[in-house]
Amino acid sequence: MVQKLKRVKRELVKEGVIVDMYADYMEMPDGKVVHWDYIEHRKGAAAVLPVLPDGRILMVRQYRNAIDRITLEVPAGARDSITEDTVVCARRELEEETGYTCGKLEKLLSLKSTVAFCNEFIDVYLATELTPGKQQLDEDEFIDIVTCDLFELCEKVYAGEIQDAKTVAAILAYANRIRNN
Repeated sequence: MVQKLKRVKRELVKEGVIVDMYADYMEMPDGKVVHWDYIEHRKGAAAVLPVLPDGRILMVRQYRNAIDRITLEVPAGARDSITEDTVVCARRELEEETGYTCGKLEKLLSLKSTVAFCNEFIDVYLATELTPGKQQLDEDEFIDIVTCDLFELCEKVYAGEIQDAKTVAAILAYANRIRNN
Protein backbone atom coordinates (compact mmCIF):
# COMPACT_ATOMS: atom_id res chain seq x y z
CA MET A 1 0.00 0.00 0.00
CA VAL A 2 2.77 2.47 0.86
CA GLN A 3 4.20 2.44 -2.67
CA LYS A 4 0.86 3.79 -3.95
CA LEU A 5 1.39 7.22 -2.34
CA LYS A 6 1.85 10.02 -4.87
CA ARG A 7 2.75 13.69 -4.51
CA VAL A 8 0.29 15.69 -6.59
CA LYS A 9 1.53 19.19 -5.72
CA ARG A 10 4.24 21.00 -3.76
CA GLU A 11 3.87 24.69 -2.85
CA LEU A 12 6.55 26.92 -1.31
CA VAL A 13 5.13 28.37 1.91
CA LYS A 14 8.19 30.14 3.35
CA GLU A 15 11.71 30.64 2.10
CA GLY A 16 14.26 30.70 4.91
CA VAL A 17 17.97 31.28 5.27
CA ILE A 18 18.91 27.59 5.60
CA VAL A 19 15.61 25.79 5.02
CA ASP A 20 12.46 26.26 2.96
CA MET A 21 8.99 25.15 4.05
CA TYR A 22 6.59 23.56 1.60
CA ALA A 23 3.02 22.30 1.63
CA ASP A 24 2.90 18.90 -0.04
CA TYR A 25 -0.38 17.47 -1.26
CA MET A 26 -0.23 13.69 -1.24
CA GLU A 27 -2.64 11.26 -2.83
CA MET A 28 -3.27 8.31 -0.53
CA PRO A 29 -3.85 4.73 -1.74
CA ASP A 30 -7.61 5.26 -1.32
CA GLY A 31 -7.51 8.36 -3.59
CA LYS A 32 -7.91 10.93 -0.80
CA VAL A 33 -5.54 13.94 -1.01
CA VAL A 34 -3.97 15.09 2.27
CA HIS A 35 -1.64 17.95 3.24
CA TRP A 36 1.83 17.24 4.66
CA ASP A 37 4.49 19.73 5.74
CA TYR A 38 7.91 19.37 4.15
CA ILE A 39 11.13 21.17 5.13
CA GLU A 40 13.90 21.29 2.57
CA HIS A 41 17.39 21.73 3.95
CA ARG A 42 19.15 23.24 0.93
CA LYS A 43 22.74 22.24 1.57
CA GLY A 44 23.20 19.30 3.92
CA ALA A 45 25.71 19.33 6.74
CA ALA A 46 28.67 17.73 8.42
CA ALA A 47 29.40 16.95 12.05
CA VAL A 48 32.63 15.91 13.70
CA LEU A 49 33.49 13.99 16.86
CA PRO A 50 36.93 15.34 17.87
CA VAL A 51 38.96 12.98 20.06
CA LEU A 52 41.97 14.33 21.93
CA PRO A 53 45.12 12.17 22.31
CA ASP A 54 44.11 11.26 25.89
CA GLY A 55 40.71 10.00 24.66
CA ARG A 56 38.60 12.91 25.87
CA ILE A 57 36.13 14.30 23.37
CA LEU A 58 35.68 17.98 22.50
CA MET A 59 32.07 19.07 22.65
CA VAL A 60 30.40 22.44 22.14
CA ARG A 61 27.85 23.97 24.46
CA GLN A 62 25.46 26.42 22.85
CA TYR A 63 21.93 27.82 23.04
CA ARG A 64 19.38 26.30 20.65
CA ASN A 65 16.34 28.45 19.99
CA ALA A 66 14.08 25.62 18.73
CA ILE A 67 14.14 23.92 22.14
CA ASP A 68 14.92 27.07 24.18
CA ARG A 69 17.84 25.60 26.08
CA ILE A 70 21.58 25.12 26.10
CA THR A 71 22.75 21.87 24.54
CA LEU A 72 25.91 19.81 24.50
CA GLU A 73 26.72 18.80 20.91
CA VAL A 74 29.42 17.71 18.53
CA PRO A 75 30.71 20.55 16.32
CA ALA A 76 28.66 20.74 13.12
CA GLY A 77 27.35 23.02 10.44
CA ALA A 78 25.84 23.35 7.00
CA ARG A 79 27.87 23.03 3.85
CA ASP A 80 28.72 26.34 2.16
CA SER A 81 27.17 25.04 -1.09
CA ILE A 82 25.46 21.91 -2.37
CA THR A 83 28.70 20.91 -4.08
CA GLU A 84 30.99 21.31 -1.06
CA ASP A 85 32.39 17.98 0.08
CA THR A 86 31.28 17.21 3.64
CA VAL A 87 34.92 16.46 4.54
CA VAL A 88 35.75 20.10 3.80
CA CYS A 89 32.72 21.23 5.80
CA ALA A 90 33.67 19.02 8.78
CA ARG A 91 37.23 20.38 8.87
CA ARG A 92 35.96 23.97 8.69
CA GLU A 93 33.33 23.51 11.40
CA LEU A 94 35.83 21.80 13.71
CA GLU A 95 38.23 24.73 13.40
CA GLU A 96 35.58 27.47 13.55
CA GLU A 97 33.73 26.08 16.57
CA THR A 98 36.60 24.60 18.62
CA GLY A 99 39.74 26.22 17.24
CA TYR A 100 41.24 22.77 16.65
CA THR A 101 42.48 21.29 13.39
CA CYS A 102 42.90 17.58 12.80
CA GLY A 103 45.52 15.44 11.15
CA LYS A 104 43.10 12.58 10.53
CA LEU A 105 39.41 12.67 9.60
CA GLU A 106 37.40 9.55 8.85
CA LYS A 107 33.72 9.06 8.20
CA LEU A 108 31.75 7.40 11.00
CA LEU A 109 28.28 7.43 9.41
CA SER A 110 25.70 9.31 7.38
CA LEU A 111 22.26 10.13 8.71
CA LYS A 112 19.00 11.84 7.90
CA SER A 113 18.05 13.92 10.92
CA THR A 114 14.24 13.97 10.77
CA VAL A 115 12.83 11.88 7.92
CA ALA A 116 9.17 12.50 8.81
CA PHE A 117 9.24 16.06 7.49
CA CYS A 118 12.77 17.13 6.48
CA ASN A 119 15.40 16.01 3.96
CA GLU A 120 18.45 17.20 5.92
CA PHE A 121 21.42 14.85 5.73
CA ILE A 122 24.52 14.95 7.90
CA ASP A 123 27.78 13.13 7.37
CA VAL A 124 29.46 12.47 10.73
CA TYR A 125 33.26 12.24 10.99
CA LEU A 126 35.78 11.17 13.60
CA ALA A 127 38.64 13.66 14.01
CA THR A 128 41.93 12.64 15.60
CA GLU A 129 45.50 13.97 15.74
CA LEU A 130 44.11 17.29 16.99
CA THR A 131 46.10 20.50 17.15
CA PRO A 132 44.77 23.43 19.22
CA GLY A 133 44.25 26.82 17.65
CA LYS A 134 41.79 29.71 17.92
CA GLN A 135 38.00 29.62 17.57
CA GLN A 136 36.63 31.51 14.56
CA LEU A 137 32.97 31.90 15.47
CA ASP A 138 30.35 33.57 13.31
CA GLU A 139 29.05 36.86 14.71
CA ASP A 140 25.85 35.15 15.92
CA GLU A 141 27.61 32.15 17.52
CA PHE A 142 28.39 31.95 21.21
CA ILE A 143 29.95 28.57 21.93
CA ASP A 144 31.77 27.15 24.94
CA ILE A 145 34.12 24.19 24.46
CA VAL A 146 33.76 21.31 26.90
CA THR A 147 35.85 18.13 27.17
CA CYS A 148 34.17 14.90 28.24
CA ASP A 149 35.10 11.26 28.35
CA LEU A 150 33.17 8.78 26.20
CA PHE A 151 31.61 6.97 29.17
CA GLU A 152 30.30 10.27 30.55
CA LEU A 153 28.80 11.17 27.17
CA CYS A 154 27.11 7.76 26.83
CA GLU A 155 25.59 8.25 30.29
CA LYS A 156 24.27 11.66 29.22
CA VAL A 157 22.70 10.13 26.10
CA TYR A 158 20.92 7.40 28.06
CA ALA A 159 19.83 9.86 30.77
CA GLY A 160 18.22 12.06 28.11
CA GLU A 161 20.61 14.94 28.76
CA ILE A 162 21.94 14.75 25.18
CA GLN A 163 19.10 14.43 22.67
CA ASP A 164 20.47 16.04 19.52
CA ALA A 165 20.27 13.32 16.84
CA LYS A 166 23.66 13.92 15.19
CA THR A 167 25.37 14.04 18.57
CA VAL A 168 23.68 10.89 19.85
CA ALA A 169 24.56 9.07 16.61
CA ALA A 170 28.18 10.26 16.72
CA ILE A 171 28.70 9.26 20.36
CA LEU A 172 27.10 5.83 20.01
CA ALA A 173 28.84 5.07 16.71
CA TYR A 174 32.19 5.92 18.26
CA ALA A 175 31.42 3.92 21.41
CA ASN A 176 30.52 0.95 19.23
CA ARG A 177 33.76 1.33 17.27
CA ILE A 178 35.82 1.44 20.49
CA ARG A 179 33.99 -1.60 21.90
CA ASN A 180 34.60 -3.62 18.72
CA ASN A 181 38.33 -2.78 18.48
